[in-house]
Formats: sequence, structure tokens, C-alpha cells
Amino acid sequence: MTTDGILFDVDDTLVDTKGAFAVALEAIRAEYLPHVLPERDPEILAHWRTDPGGYYARYTRGELDHDTQRRYRAVRLHETFGGPSVTAATFEAWDALFWGTFERSWTAHDDARAAVDDAVAAGLRVGVVTNAATELRERKLKLAGLADLPVLVGVDTLGFGKPDPRVFLEGARLLGTDPVRTAYVGDEPTVDALAAREAGLTGVWLDRAGHRRGPGYGGPSDGGRDPQDPEALRAAGVLVIRTLAELPAALGYGPAAARPR
Repeated sequence: MTTDGILFDVDDTLVDTKGAFAVALEAIRAEYLPHVLPERDPEILAHWRTDPGGYYARYTRGELDHDTQRRYRAVRLHETFGGPSVTAATFEAWDALFWGTFERSWTAHDDARAAVDDAVAAGLRVGVVTNAATELRERKLKLAGLADLPVLVGVDTLGFGKPDPRVFLEGARLLGTDPVRTAYVGDEPTVDALAAREAGLTGVWLDRAGHRRGPGYGGPSDGGRDPQDPEALRAAGVLVIRTLAELPAALGYGPAAARPR
């Protein structure tokens, strides 16, 4: 396999967004859901990350703005866990607590910096394609110590996001690489890896331990299989790695300490 460039996802690929969400939602639970025991924090986190209302997906399709999708998710969260109503009037204070805590908690995954540096050292071009606004992701990468990684495509670039194939193709175009010689690495098996594969890129699913969404996240796949099933994804032509340290070996551009499983 010959690879000339790598496009990275950001959330839970380079930046530990799950960890930041956990801190922010603990603050929300303590302030707005005091009747909910701390032992249910993982359940609250899973609810937020799986987004059962599909509001973030609507944002990536250009149907909602970023703040509105978050307000709808807050409403759904409170309805699920028995919290007070979240209205347009009360959301400002709610979001100040949530977003302020979330943003202060942005940190890079331990393997992110080395993965970017190793790719650049091997002569590959690197960049970011994301389902969030470009400015937001640039700020997140800067706070996480990855400011040198250019955000090539955000949801505001084309007016929509992944899994639309045009997003991946635009990323490769701006990276200056042929799509068939470009890899896309992301933590979501369908929206990232499988969609990139279907767009003609090499799709790489980063299946971090403890970072999968809830059962069935991403919708049903062909034959009713779990869309987070590694074997089904491999059969569909997706590469599966557990850490970014496995990326050089998976793509064949340099030595790596671990081999993909």
C-alpha cells in the first residue's frame, strides 16, 4: 500500500473529547441533576455521546446550527434523567457551565503528537477533516498542542459534513494528494472509516479501548450487523487499529512499535 497523505479526524482521534465530555457532564449533573447518583455518570456520558435524538447529525447536514443542536441535546438529556426543563431562556447558563468546563478540558491523546510527527517525518502530507466549524477545531487543536496540523475541511467549508463523500474528496484535494493514495483516520466506524473507504480513500477506524459509542451506534449496517464490528469493517475494506502507534504499520510508511490486530 502506498500512502502520500493522511487526513485525521479530531474528536477522540487526536483529542480526548470523551474525557472532556465526562468532566463537563459531571459538572452538569452536580448542578442540574443533583438527584442523579454519581454512579450514573457513565450512563449520562453514553447518552450524550450516542446522541439518541440525532441532533449532531442534523448539524453536520446543515439542518441545525451548533448551539441549537447542543440545546436540543441538553433538553433530551434532562428529559431522560429527570432534570428541570431546558428552555431557550435557561440554556445560556446551562451552556456556560457545560461549554466552559468542556473547553478547559481539551487535551490531546498520548499517541497523537507522535503520530503526526511520524507521518511528517516519513514525507507524508497531513491535515484535518472535521464535522465541526473550522475555527472551533483550530482552537481545539491549539489548546491540545497540535496547532501545526492544518484544518482543511470543516462543516462550514461545504455547508455539510461527513459521511458525504465530497467532504473526503475535498480534503484530499486541499491536501494535494490523490484520494486513492490518501488515508482517513477516525474513531467513528461508519461516519469516518467506512465513508472514507466508499469515497475512494483508505478508511482507517481507530478503535480505541473504551471509546466506542453505545450498542448499535451509527445505525444498522448491511445484514443487521453491529456497525462497530471490527471483522465486518475489515471485510468491507476498512483498516482497524487500536492506537495511532499502529498507523505506520497499517499504512506501510514506516516502522511501528505495534502491529494492527
